[in-house]
Amino acid sequence: MIWRPATADDLNDITDFLYRHVASSMFLLRNLRDHGLDGTAGKAMRMWLRGSAFDGVVGLTNEGMLLVQAPQATAQDWADLQRAVVAPYCGTAQLGVLGETEQLRRYLSAAGLGHRATRLNRDEPGLALTLSDLQTSCLSRPALANAVLYPIVAAPRPMLVQWRAAYHQEILGTPATEAVAVAGTDIDGYLLRDSHRILMVDGDWVAMTGFNARLPGVVQIGGVYTPPPLRGQGYARAALALHLQEAAAEGVTQAVLFAAGEAAVRAYRGIGFHDIEGYSLVLFDPAAAPSARNPVT
Repeated sequence: MIWRPATADDLNDITDFLYRHVASSMFLLRNLRDHGLDGTAGKAMRMWLRGSAFDGVVGLTNEGMLLVQAPQATAQDWADLQRAVVAPYCGTAQLGVLGETEQLRRYLSAAGLGHRATRLNRDEPGLALTLSDLQTSCLSRPALANAVLYPIVAAPRPMLVQWRAAYHQEILGTPATEAVAVAGTDIDGYLLRDSHRILMVDGDWVAMTGFNARLPGVVQIGGVYTPPPLRGQGYARAALALHLQEAAAEGVTQAVLFAAGEAAVRAYRGIGFHDIEGYSLVLFDPAAAPSARNPVT
């Protein structure tokens, strides 16, 4: 098999490789930094490398999420990965897969997972920004004259959880029965990491933004949310611009994101983001898992 298990001796080479593809490797790099190799946390990963002088990396979390970064992998490589690596470790409990869109779609097809029932199956356009090119004209609108960005600890936690639960249902397809509990865990993590910000305008909380991955010099934006009645007024764009100004002052030079829709793409382009490769997220439906006798299909 072309895939071999990664060891501690490979970590520097893995990091160098992933930084060469940083826009679509942020979750791999974050998980590796936070949990190391073969850790016990849910997002800790086992990793496999493609070939002896490797040109691809995959990580499989303890939760069953596969993260892929192997631009040169063939259909046979992906099929071998599923048969010899993913299926033995996950069986029917594979949570899903994350990665650059073209790679992910090739993987699903070759692994025989293209028709498996999903909770979420979405391709997202990618955008990137060099922070020296950040455009802040959106902040000069009269309606934003009294806009102030705060760490989310300044806002009521029940409201934050409500917003995040709504985001989960609207963007990630999380069932309503699970959304509040998952949202509470998310908000607690944001508070611990100080990763998210909330915008106040004229005394009202109007939008939330954050970084779902942060590495030296680069951030990945995630969790941008404005309640539906407040949309279309530029609040999310303003919140993000202010948060990126803060990051730039701390030495960050690059930002990447993957947008949930065309309205979001237009907003991000409006502050200077340009198009890059897309990213995809597939979450399998656990209620429709394949038979344990046939874990690939």
